[in-house]
Amino acid sequence: MTTPAEIQFKEVDLDALADVSGKVAVFIGPDAKLDAAARRLNRLTKKALSRFSESEAFEKMSPGDLTTIAYPTGMAADAVCVVKLPRRPSQQEARKAGAQLAKAQGQKDLLVLAGTLNRADEVALGLALRGYKFETHKTDDNKPAGAVTFMVSKPEEVAKSAAPMAAIAEGVFFTRDLTNEPANILTTDDFAARLAAMQELGLDVEILEESDLEKLGMRTLLSVGQGSASPSKVVVMSWNGGKKGDAPFALVGKGVVFDTGGISLKPAAGMEDMTMDMGGAGVVAGVMRTLALRKAKANVVGLVGLVENMPSGTATRPGDVVKSMKGDTVEIINTDAEGRLVLADVLWYTQDRFKPAGMINLATLTGAILVALGHEKAGVFSNSDALSAAFLKAAEAEGEGAWRMPMGPAYDELLKSRIADMKNVGGRMAGSITAAQFLQRFVKEDVPWCHLDIAGTASVKKETALAPAGATGWGVMALNRLIADKYEG
Repeated sequence: MTTPAEIQFKEVDLDALADVSGKVAVFIGPDAKLDAAARRLNRLTKKALSRFSESEAFEKMSPGDLTTIAYPTGMAADAVCVVKLPRRPSQQEARKAGAQLAKAQGQKDLLVLAGTLNRADEVALGLALRGYKFETHKTDDNKPAGAVTFMVSKPEEVAKSAAPMAAIAEGVFFTRDLTNEPANILTTDDFAARLAAMQELGLDVEILEESDLEKLGMRTLLSVGQGSASPSKVVVMSWNGGKKGDAPFALVGKGVVFDTGGISLKPAAGMEDMTMDMGGAGVVAGVMRTLALRKAKANVVGLVGLVENMPSGTATRPGDVVKSMKGDTVEIINTDAEGRLVLADVLWYTQDRFKPAGMINLATLTGAILVALGHEKAGVFSNSDALSAAFLKAAEAEGEGAWRMPMGPAYDELLKSRIADMKNVGGRMAGSITAAQFLQRFVKEDVPWCHLDIAGTASVKKETALAPAGATGWGVMALNRLIADKYEG
Protein backbone atom coordinates (compact mmCIF):
# COMPACT_ATOMS: atom_id res chain seq x y z
CA MET A 1 0.00 0.00 0.00
CA THR A 2 0.98 3.64 -0.38
CA THR A 3 2.44 4.95 2.86
CA PRO A 4 2.73 8.55 4.06
CA ALA A 5 6.13 10.20 3.87
CA GLU A 6 8.23 9.69 6.95
CA ILE A 7 8.47 12.96 8.83
CA GLN A 8 11.16 13.52 11.45
CA PHE A 9 11.19 16.07 14.25
CA LYS A 10 14.55 17.41 15.37
CA GLU A 11 16.02 20.14 17.56
CA VAL A 12 16.49 23.52 15.95
CA ASP A 13 20.04 23.91 14.61
CA LEU A 14 20.33 27.24 12.84
CA ASP A 15 24.09 26.88 12.36
CA ALA A 16 23.46 24.06 9.88
CA LEU A 17 21.19 26.11 7.59
CA ALA A 18 23.88 27.22 5.17
CA ASP A 19 24.68 23.61 4.31
CA VAL A 20 21.12 22.33 3.90
CA SER A 21 20.34 20.78 0.52
CA GLY A 22 16.91 20.50 -1.07
CA LYS A 23 14.35 23.09 0.01
CA VAL A 24 13.90 25.05 3.22
CA ALA A 25 10.54 26.29 4.50
CA VAL A 26 10.04 29.14 6.95
CA PHE A 27 6.87 30.58 8.52
CA ILE A 28 6.27 34.32 8.73
CA GLY A 29 3.24 35.72 10.52
CA PRO A 30 0.84 38.34 9.13
CA ASP A 31 2.72 41.00 11.10
CA ALA A 32 5.78 40.24 8.90
CA LYS A 33 8.01 39.88 11.96
CA LEU A 34 10.85 37.40 11.50
CA ASP A 35 11.61 34.85 14.21
CA ALA A 36 15.12 33.58 14.95
CA ALA A 37 15.11 31.04 12.12
CA ALA A 38 13.74 33.55 9.64
CA ARG A 39 16.33 36.14 10.68
CA ARG A 40 19.13 33.64 10.10
CA LEU A 41 17.68 32.77 6.67
CA ASN A 42 17.31 36.45 5.94
CA ARG A 43 21.03 36.96 6.40
CA LEU A 44 21.86 33.92 4.28
CA THR A 45 19.55 35.12 1.50
CA LYS A 46 20.92 38.67 1.53
CA LYS A 47 17.69 40.02 3.06
CA ALA A 48 15.42 38.41 0.48
CA LEU A 49 13.00 37.33 3.23
CA SER A 50 12.64 40.77 4.77
CA ARG A 51 12.13 42.35 1.36
CA PHE A 52 9.45 39.82 0.51
CA SER A 53 7.71 40.07 3.90
CA GLU A 54 7.41 43.84 3.39
CA SER A 55 6.03 43.48 -0.14
CA GLU A 56 2.49 43.90 -1.42
CA ALA A 57 2.58 40.27 -2.61
CA PHE A 58 3.10 39.06 0.96
CA GLU A 59 0.33 41.30 2.24
CA LYS A 60 -2.13 39.74 -0.22
CA MET A 61 -1.32 36.18 0.88
CA SER A 62 -3.85 34.38 3.08
CA PRO A 63 -2.87 32.29 6.11
CA GLY A 64 -1.42 29.01 4.87
CA ASP A 65 -0.41 30.40 1.45
CA LEU A 66 3.11 29.71 0.19
CA THR A 67 5.54 31.46 -2.13
CA THR A 68 8.82 29.95 -3.30
CA ILE A 69 11.87 32.16 -3.55
CA ALA A 70 13.78 30.30 -6.22
CA TYR A 71 16.54 32.70 -7.23
CA PRO A 72 20.15 32.26 -5.87
CA THR A 73 20.05 32.39 -2.10
CA GLY A 74 23.64 32.16 -0.96
CA MET A 75 22.81 28.74 0.49
CA ALA A 76 23.21 25.14 -0.56
CA ALA A 77 19.41 24.85 -0.63
CA ASP A 78 17.62 24.97 -4.00
CA ALA A 79 14.93 27.34 -2.78
CA VAL A 80 13.26 28.85 0.24
CA CYS A 81 9.52 28.32 0.71
CA VAL A 82 7.88 31.20 2.58
CA VAL A 83 4.58 30.33 4.27
CA LYS A 84 2.38 33.07 5.69
CA LEU A 85 1.11 31.66 8.98
CA PRO A 86 0.47 33.15 12.40
CA ARG A 87 2.40 31.67 15.29
CA ARG A 88 -0.86 30.22 16.60
CA PRO A 89 -2.74 29.14 13.48
CA SER A 90 -6.10 27.40 13.39
CA GLN A 91 -6.15 23.70 12.63
CA GLN A 92 -7.33 24.31 9.07
CA GLU A 93 -4.72 27.02 8.45
CA ALA A 94 -1.97 24.70 9.71
CA ARG A 95 -3.13 21.80 7.50
CA LYS A 96 -3.43 24.11 4.52
CA ALA A 97 0.15 25.25 5.09
CA GLY A 98 1.31 21.63 5.20
CA ALA A 99 -0.53 20.84 1.99
CA GLN A 100 1.12 23.78 0.25
CA LEU A 101 4.52 22.54 1.42
CA ALA A 102 3.80 19.10 -0.04
CA LYS A 103 2.95 20.61 -3.41
CA ALA A 104 6.11 22.76 -3.37
CA GLN A 105 8.41 19.98 -2.19
CA GLY A 106 8.45 17.84 -5.33
CA GLN A 107 11.17 15.21 -5.08
CA LYS A 108 13.54 17.34 -3.00
CA ASP A 109 14.39 16.96 0.65
CA LEU A 110 12.50 19.48 2.73
CA LEU A 111 13.60 21.16 5.96
CA VAL A 112 10.75 22.90 7.77
CA LEU A 113 11.79 25.55 10.30
CA ALA A 114 8.86 25.33 12.70
CA GLY A 115 10.63 26.47 15.90
CA THR A 116 7.95 27.26 18.48
CA LEU A 117 5.12 27.25 15.93
CA ASN A 118 1.89 26.04 17.49
CA ARG A 119 0.27 23.11 15.62
CA ALA A 120 3.44 21.93 13.89
CA ASP A 121 1.88 18.46 14.14
CA GLU A 122 -1.13 19.63 12.09
CA VAL A 123 1.20 21.15 9.50
CA ALA A 124 2.89 17.74 9.27
CA LEU A 125 -0.49 16.03 8.81
CA GLY A 126 -1.46 18.39 5.99
CA LEU A 127 1.91 17.76 4.35
CA ALA A 128 1.51 14.00 4.62
CA LEU A 129 -2.07 13.94 3.27
CA ARG A 130 -1.39 16.20 0.29
CA GLY A 131 1.79 14.30 -0.56
CA TYR A 132 -0.24 11.21 -1.53
CA LYS A 133 0.28 9.79 -5.02
CA PHE A 134 -1.31 6.70 -6.53
CA GLU A 135 1.29 5.51 -9.04
CA THR A 136 1.22 1.77 -8.42
CA HIS A 137 0.45 0.97 -12.05
CA LYS A 138 2.79 3.47 -13.71
CA THR A 139 5.88 1.96 -15.30
CA ASP A 140 7.91 5.18 -15.28
CA ASP A 141 10.84 5.23 -12.90
CA ASN A 142 9.31 7.85 -10.62
CA LYS A 143 11.54 8.92 -7.79
CA PRO A 144 9.92 9.03 -4.37
CA ALA A 145 9.41 12.31 -2.56
CA GLY A 146 12.37 13.53 -0.56
CA ALA A 147 12.82 13.34 3.18
CA VAL A 148 10.96 15.77 5.44
CA THR A 149 12.46 17.14 8.65
CA PHE A 150 10.77 19.57 11.02
CA MET A 151 13.10 21.62 13.24
CA VAL A 152 11.13 22.36 16.40
CA SER A 153 12.02 23.53 19.88
CA LYS A 154 10.51 20.46 21.57
CA PRO A 155 10.87 17.58 19.09
CA GLU A 156 9.84 14.75 21.43
CA GLU A 157 6.70 16.59 22.49
CA VAL A 158 5.70 17.39 18.90
CA ALA A 159 6.49 13.84 17.74
CA LYS A 160 4.24 12.46 20.49
CA SER A 161 1.32 14.67 19.47
CA ALA A 162 1.93 13.82 15.79
CA ALA A 163 1.84 10.04 16.32
CA PRO A 164 -1.99 9.69 16.31
CA MET A 165 -2.07 11.89 13.22
CA ALA A 166 0.34 9.56 11.46
CA ALA A 167 -2.20 6.80 12.15
CA ILE A 168 -4.91 8.97 10.61
CA ALA A 169 -2.79 9.62 7.53
CA GLU A 170 -2.16 5.90 7.07
CA GLY A 171 -5.88 5.18 7.38
CA VAL A 172 -6.68 7.85 4.79
CA PHE A 173 -4.01 6.48 2.45
CA PHE A 174 -5.42 2.96 2.82
CA THR A 175 -8.89 4.23 1.88
CA ARG A 176 -7.53 6.17 -1.08
CA ASP A 177 -5.56 3.19 -2.36
CA LEU A 178 -8.61 0.92 -2.19
CA THR A 179 -10.84 3.48 -3.90
CA ASN A 180 -8.32 4.26 -6.64
CA GLU A 181 -7.58 0.62 -7.53
CA PRO A 182 -8.99 -0.68 -10.84
CA ALA A 183 -11.55 -3.47 -10.59
CA ASN A 184 -9.36 -6.09 -12.24
CA ILE A 185 -6.93 -5.64 -9.33
CA LEU A 186 -9.32 -4.98 -6.44
CA THR A 187 -11.57 -7.99 -6.87
CA THR A 188 -13.72 -9.14 -3.99
CA ASP A 189 -11.05 -11.75 -3.17
CA ASP A 190 -8.26 -9.17 -3.21
CA PHE A 191 -10.25 -6.69 -1.15
CA ALA A 192 -10.96 -9.32 1.50
CA ALA A 193 -7.30 -10.37 1.56
CA ARG A 194 -6.16 -6.78 2.15
CA LEU A 195 -8.54 -6.50 5.07
CA ALA A 196 -7.48 -9.87 6.47
CA ALA A 197 -3.87 -8.64 6.46
CA MET A 198 -4.83 -6.06 9.09
CA GLN A 199 -4.92 -8.83 11.65
CA GLU A 200 -1.23 -8.08 12.13
CA LEU A 201 -2.29 -4.69 13.55
CA GLY A 202 -4.44 -6.35 16.21
CA LEU A 203 -7.79 -6.34 14.44
CA ASP A 204 -9.92 -9.47 14.53
CA VAL A 205 -10.95 -10.17 10.93
CA GLU A 206 -13.52 -12.72 9.79
CA ILE A 207 -14.49 -13.38 6.17
CA LEU A 208 -17.99 -14.71 5.47
CA GLU A 209 -18.11 -16.55 2.13
CA GLU A 210 -21.14 -17.09 -0.11
CA SER A 211 -22.05 -20.36 1.59
CA ASP A 212 -22.09 -18.54 4.95
CA LEU A 213 -24.21 -15.73 3.53
CA GLU A 214 -26.70 -18.20 2.07
CA LYS A 215 -27.11 -19.86 5.48
CA LEU A 216 -27.65 -16.46 7.09
CA GLY A 217 -30.27 -15.57 4.51
CA MET A 218 -28.47 -12.56 3.01
CA ARG A 219 -30.40 -12.90 -0.23
CA THR A 220 -30.57 -9.22 -1.16
CA LEU A 221 -26.77 -8.93 -0.94
CA LEU A 222 -26.26 -12.15 -2.87
CA SER A 223 -28.72 -11.04 -5.55
CA VAL A 224 -26.38 -8.16 -6.45
CA GLY A 225 -23.34 -10.34 -7.06
CA GLN A 226 -24.99 -13.38 -8.62
CA GLY A 227 -24.19 -12.22 -12.16
CA SER A 228 -20.47 -11.97 -11.46
CA ALA A 229 -17.72 -14.60 -11.49
CA SER A 230 -16.30 -12.91 -8.37
CA PRO A 231 -17.73 -14.37 -5.16
CA SER A 232 -19.69 -12.10 -2.84
CA LYS A 233 -18.35 -11.74 0.70
CA VAL A 234 -18.89 -9.95 3.98
CA VAL A 235 -15.81 -9.01 5.99
CA VAL A 236 -16.13 -8.37 9.72
CA MET A 237 -13.39 -6.34 11.41
CA SER A 238 -13.39 -5.93 15.19
CA TRP A 239 -11.31 -3.61 17.35
CA ASN A 240 -11.71 -4.37 21.05
CA GLY A 241 -9.88 -1.50 22.71
CA GLY A 242 -12.62 -0.48 25.13
CA LYS A 243 -14.10 -2.03 28.24
CA LYS A 244 -14.89 -5.70 27.97
CA GLY A 245 -18.59 -6.25 27.52
CA ASP A 246 -19.38 -2.73 26.34
CA ALA A 247 -21.52 -2.67 23.20
CA PRO A 248 -19.44 -1.70 20.16
CA PHE A 249 -20.02 1.17 17.82
CA ALA A 250 -20.63 -0.15 14.30
CA LEU A 251 -19.52 1.01 10.87
CA VAL A 252 -21.03 -0.57 7.75
CA GLY A 253 -19.76 -0.01 4.22
CA LYS A 254 -20.98 -0.66 0.69
CA GLY A 255 -18.23 -2.47 -1.22
CA VAL A 256 -19.33 -2.80 -4.84
CA VAL A 257 -15.92 -3.29 -6.45
CA PHE A 258 -17.38 -2.51 -9.87
CA ASP A 259 -20.87 -1.41 -10.81
CA THR A 260 -22.03 -1.89 -14.38
CA GLY A 261 -25.61 -1.38 -13.27
CA GLY A 262 -26.31 -5.04 -13.93
CA ILE A 263 -29.15 -5.74 -16.36
CA SER A 264 -30.16 -2.06 -15.87
CA LEU A 265 -26.89 -1.27 -17.61
CA LYS A 266 -25.26 2.12 -17.10
CA PRO A 267 -24.26 4.29 -20.09
CA ALA A 268 -20.72 3.57 -21.32
CA ALA A 269 -19.53 7.15 -20.82
CA GLY A 270 -18.06 7.48 -17.36
CA MET A 271 -18.54 3.84 -16.39
CA GLU A 272 -14.81 3.58 -15.71
CA ASP A 273 -15.41 5.69 -12.60
CA MET A 274 -17.45 2.88 -11.07
CA THR A 275 -14.26 1.40 -9.64
CA MET A 276 -14.96 3.82 -6.76
CA ASP A 277 -18.36 2.30 -5.94
CA MET A 278 -16.72 0.47 -3.04
CA GLY A 279 -15.84 3.84 -1.46
CA GLY A 280 -18.00 3.27 1.62
CA ALA A 281 -16.26 0.00 2.40
CA GLY A 282 -12.94 1.75 1.77
CA VAL A 283 -13.70 4.37 4.41
CA VAL A 284 -14.72 1.73 6.94
CA ALA A 285 -11.45 -0.11 6.28
CA GLY A 286 -9.43 3.10 6.67
CA VAL A 287 -11.11 3.99 9.97
CA MET A 288 -10.50 0.50 11.36
CA ARG A 289 -6.84 0.75 10.34
CA THR A 290 -6.50 4.11 12.07
CA LEU A 291 -8.14 2.84 15.26
CA ALA A 292 -5.80 -0.14 15.40
CA LEU A 293 -2.69 1.92 14.69
CA ARG A 294 -3.43 4.45 17.40
CA LYS A 295 -4.69 1.82 19.86
CA ALA A 296 -8.08 3.47 20.29
CA LYS A 297 -9.76 2.87 23.64
CA ALA A 298 -13.10 1.90 22.16
CA ASN A 299 -14.95 -1.16 20.93
CA VAL A 300 -15.70 -0.76 17.22
CA VAL A 301 -16.83 -3.20 14.57
CA GLY A 302 -16.54 -2.55 10.85
CA LEU A 303 -18.51 -4.66 8.38
CA VAL A 304 -18.31 -4.41 4.60
CA GLY A 305 -20.33 -6.16 1.92
CA LEU A 306 -18.10 -6.96 -1.06
CA VAL A 307 -19.82 -7.70 -4.37
CA GLU A 308 -19.51 -7.01 -8.09
CA ASN A 309 -22.60 -5.96 -10.06
CA MET A 310 -22.35 -7.53 -13.53
CA PRO A 311 -24.85 -8.48 -16.27
CA SER A 312 -24.91 -12.13 -17.28
CA GLY A 313 -27.21 -15.09 -17.73
CA THR A 314 -27.32 -15.52 -13.94
CA ALA A 315 -27.79 -11.84 -13.04
CA THR A 316 -30.79 -10.52 -11.16
CA ARG A 317 -33.50 -9.20 -13.50
CA PRO A 318 -35.69 -6.13 -13.06
CA GLY A 319 -38.95 -7.39 -11.60
CA ASP A 320 -37.37 -10.15 -9.49
CA VAL A 321 -38.52 -10.42 -5.87
CA VAL A 322 -35.95 -11.26 -3.21
CA LYS A 323 -36.33 -11.87 0.52
CA SER A 324 -33.91 -10.07 2.82
CA MET A 325 -32.21 -11.48 5.92
CA LYS A 326 -34.74 -9.50 7.96
CA GLY A 327 -37.54 -11.35 6.17
CA ASP A 328 -38.99 -8.47 4.18
CA THR A 329 -39.41 -8.94 0.44
CA VAL A 330 -38.04 -6.51 -2.13
CA GLU A 331 -39.19 -6.05 -5.71
CA ILE A 332 -36.07 -5.11 -7.66
CA ILE A 333 -37.19 -2.50 -10.15
CA ASN A 334 -33.72 -1.29 -11.07
CA THR A 335 -30.62 -3.46 -10.68
CA ASP A 336 -28.49 -0.29 -10.67
CA ALA A 337 -29.94 0.57 -7.26
CA GLU A 338 -27.86 -2.26 -5.82
CA GLY A 339 -25.98 -0.62 -2.96
CA ARG A 340 -29.03 -0.46 -0.73
CA LEU A 341 -29.60 -4.19 -1.29
CA VAL A 342 -26.07 -4.91 -0.07
CA LEU A 343 -26.42 -2.63 2.95
CA ALA A 344 -29.86 -3.91 3.95
CA ASP A 345 -28.57 -7.37 4.82
CA VAL A 346 -25.30 -6.19 6.37
CA LEU A 347 -27.10 -3.62 8.54
CA TRP A 348 -29.51 -6.27 9.81
CA TYR A 349 -26.71 -8.77 10.44
CA THR A 350 -24.68 -6.15 12.32
CA GLN A 351 -27.55 -5.39 14.69
CA ASP A 352 -28.50 -9.05 15.08
CA ARG A 353 -24.98 -10.14 16.00
CA PHE A 354 -23.35 -7.18 17.77
CA LYS A 355 -26.22 -5.18 19.35
CA PRO A 356 -24.28 -1.96 18.66
CA ALA A 357 -24.48 1.21 20.74
CA GLY A 358 -24.79 3.13 17.48
CA MET A 359 -24.33 2.51 13.80
CA ILE A 360 -23.20 4.50 10.76
CA ASN A 361 -23.24 3.20 7.22
CA LEU A 362 -21.37 4.75 4.29
CA ALA A 363 -22.06 4.30 0.60
CA THR A 364 -21.54 5.91 -2.76
CA LEU A 365 -25.27 5.37 -3.00
CA THR A 366 -27.02 7.85 -5.29
CA GLY A 367 -26.39 10.26 -8.11
CA ALA A 368 -29.21 12.30 -6.59
CA ILE A 369 -26.97 13.42 -3.71
CA LEU A 370 -24.64 14.96 -6.29
CA VAL A 371 -27.52 16.99 -7.66
CA ALA A 372 -28.37 18.17 -4.14
CA LEU A 373 -24.91 18.79 -2.65
CA GLY A 374 -22.32 18.51 -5.43
CA HIS A 375 -18.83 17.42 -4.44
CA GLU A 376 -18.59 19.70 -1.41
CA LYS A 377 -20.61 17.78 1.14
CA ALA A 378 -21.81 14.28 1.90
CA GLY A 379 -25.47 13.71 2.69
CA VAL A 380 -26.29 12.76 6.28
CA PHE A 381 -29.55 10.92 6.99
CA SER A 382 -30.39 9.82 10.51
CA ASN A 383 -32.98 8.57 12.99
CA SER A 384 -31.03 10.21 15.85
CA ASP A 385 -30.58 13.92 16.41
CA ALA A 386 -27.83 13.22 18.94
CA LEU A 387 -25.76 10.94 16.71
CA SER A 388 -26.16 13.08 13.60
CA ALA A 389 -25.21 16.22 15.56
CA ALA A 390 -22.14 14.49 16.98
CA PHE A 391 -21.06 13.37 13.53
CA LEU A 392 -21.65 16.79 11.95
CA LYS A 393 -19.60 18.38 14.73
CA ALA A 394 -16.75 15.92 14.10
CA ALA A 395 -16.93 16.45 10.33
CA GLU A 396 -16.82 20.23 10.72
CA ALA A 397 -13.85 19.98 13.10
CA GLU A 398 -11.95 17.94 10.51
CA GLY A 399 -12.94 20.11 7.56
CA GLU A 400 -14.93 17.32 5.90
CA GLY A 401 -18.13 18.71 4.42
CA ALA A 402 -21.42 17.11 5.48
CA TRP A 403 -25.05 18.23 5.51
CA ARG A 404 -28.07 16.69 7.17
CA MET A 405 -30.88 15.80 4.78
CA PRO A 406 -34.58 15.31 5.59
CA MET A 407 -36.39 12.04 6.08
CA GLY A 408 -40.05 11.29 6.74
CA PRO A 409 -42.92 8.81 6.33
CA ALA A 410 -44.27 10.59 3.25
CA TYR A 411 -41.27 9.41 1.25
CA ASP A 412 -42.08 5.80 2.11
CA GLU A 413 -45.13 6.05 -0.12
CA LEU A 414 -42.78 6.12 -3.11
CA LEU A 415 -41.39 2.68 -2.18
CA LYS A 416 -44.69 0.80 -2.18
CA SER A 417 -44.76 -2.30 -4.36
CA ARG A 418 -47.79 -4.04 -5.80
CA ILE A 419 -46.31 -7.53 -5.34
CA ALA A 420 -43.76 -7.25 -2.49
CA ASP A 421 -43.18 -5.44 0.80
CA MET A 422 -41.27 -2.67 -0.98
CA LYS A 423 -39.55 -1.64 -4.19
CA ASN A 424 -35.83 -0.90 -4.25
CA VAL A 425 -36.34 2.50 -5.92
CA GLY A 426 -38.89 5.27 -5.58
CA GLY A 427 -38.49 7.12 -8.85
CA ARG A 428 -36.47 10.21 -9.79
CA MET A 429 -37.90 12.56 -7.21
CA ALA A 430 -36.02 12.74 -3.88
CA GLY A 431 -33.83 9.82 -4.94
CA SER A 432 -31.26 10.12 -2.17
CA ILE A 433 -34.02 10.42 0.45
CA THR A 434 -36.00 7.38 -0.72
CA ALA A 435 -32.73 5.42 -0.69
CA ALA A 436 -32.27 6.42 2.96
CA GLN A 437 -35.88 5.53 3.73
CA PHE A 438 -35.25 2.10 2.22
CA LEU A 439 -32.21 1.57 4.48
CA GLN A 440 -34.07 2.78 7.55
CA ARG A 441 -36.45 -0.17 7.19
CA PHE A 442 -33.51 -2.40 8.12
CA VAL A 443 -32.55 -0.39 11.20
CA LYS A 444 -34.14 -1.27 14.53
CA GLU A 445 -35.96 1.58 16.26
CA ASP A 446 -33.72 1.58 19.33
CA VAL A 447 -30.44 1.78 17.40
CA PRO A 448 -29.05 5.29 16.77
CA TRP A 449 -28.15 5.32 13.08
CA CYS A 450 -26.74 7.54 10.37
CA HIS A 451 -26.54 6.89 6.65
CA LEU A 452 -23.79 8.83 4.85
CA ASP A 453 -24.22 9.14 1.09
CA ILE A 454 -20.68 9.87 -0.09
CA ALA A 455 -21.22 9.60 -3.85
CA GLY A 456 -20.02 13.19 -4.28
CA THR A 457 -17.10 13.20 -1.84
CA ALA A 458 -15.40 9.79 -2.14
CA SER A 459 -13.63 10.57 -5.42
CA VAL A 460 -13.32 13.86 -7.31
CA LYS A 461 -11.99 15.05 -10.66
CA LYS A 462 -10.08 18.02 -9.28
CA GLU A 463 -7.67 18.26 -6.37
CA THR A 464 -8.99 19.29 -2.97
CA ALA A 465 -7.21 21.12 -0.16
CA LEU A 466 -5.65 17.93 1.19
CA ALA A 467 -5.80 15.46 -1.70
CA PRO A 468 -4.88 15.23 -5.38
CA ALA A 469 -7.56 14.40 -7.93
CA GLY A 470 -9.09 10.95 -7.40
CA ALA A 471 -9.95 9.27 -4.14
CA THR A 472 -10.12 11.66 -1.18
CA GLY A 473 -10.44 9.35 1.83
CA TRP A 474 -13.33 11.57 2.96
CA GLY A 475 -14.81 10.38 6.24
CA VAL A 476 -11.83 8.67 7.83
CA MET A 477 -10.87 11.74 9.86
CA ALA A 478 -14.44 12.65 10.82
CA LEU A 479 -15.36 9.14 11.96
CA ASN A 480 -12.09 8.74 13.84
CA ARG A 481 -12.82 12.00 15.68
CA LEU A 482 -16.42 10.97 16.37
CA ILE A 483 -15.23 7.73 17.97
CA ALA A 484 -12.53 9.55 19.96
CA ASP A 485 -14.97 12.21 21.22
CA LYS A 486 -18.05 10.08 21.86
CA TYR A 487 -17.01 6.49 22.44
CA GLU A 488 -13.53 6.47 23.99
CA GLY A 489 -13.46 6.56 27.77
